[in-house]
Amino acid sequence: MKEHLQTKDLITTGIFTAIYFILFFAVGMLGYIPIFFILLPFILPIISGIPFMLFLTKVKCFGMVSIMGMILGILMTLTGHTYTPIISGVIFGILADLILKLGAYKSKKISIFGYGIFSMWLLGMLAPFWLMKDSFERIMKDSMGSEYTKIVFELFDKIFWYFPLMAFLGGIIGAFFGLKMLKKHFKRAGIA
Repeated sequence: MKEHLQTKDLITTGIFTAIYFILFFAVGMLGYIPIFFILLPFILPIISGIPFMLFLTKVKCFGMVSIMGMILGILMTLTGHTYTPIISGVIFGILADLILKLGAYKSKKISIFGYGIFSMWLLGMLAPFWLMKDSFERIMKDSMGSEYTKIVFELFDKIFWYFPLMAFLGGIIGAFFGLKMLKKHFKRAGIA
């Protein structure tokens, strides 16, 4: 395992972050349907598990996962979310990096758990529901309409305690799915 990040590592991180984000963003469009908006913390990590687990085959030193989390948070902020995904991206990126380092970025069990933790960065997108509820509700009404906002906030109030669990479990399932795809397709093709 390498000690320090090199230019090649930053390029690899940028490429896999872009792949992760494009897939994440495309699936995130399901959020235009209120029930799917609430289920996104569970659905997104499942789908994004494929590029993340492929990314882990290229990670050789601490910091690459942390940088991915930070960049994802910045991208979410640039696409209209508040600043909170940056904070959660950094926090859960570092935590995942620390966990993954324990297994030298090679242990399957630790990789699965690490991706579950990393997936909790999604909580930053939901933080405005707690931290700035009134202003966030007004912003959502302006962009999505009153009926959509009413349904989303009603659903949110009923299940918001489950969001950390949803993100973590989605990450665990996504990691298993990603590992299966690695074994079945990427290793055979010589990519992983």
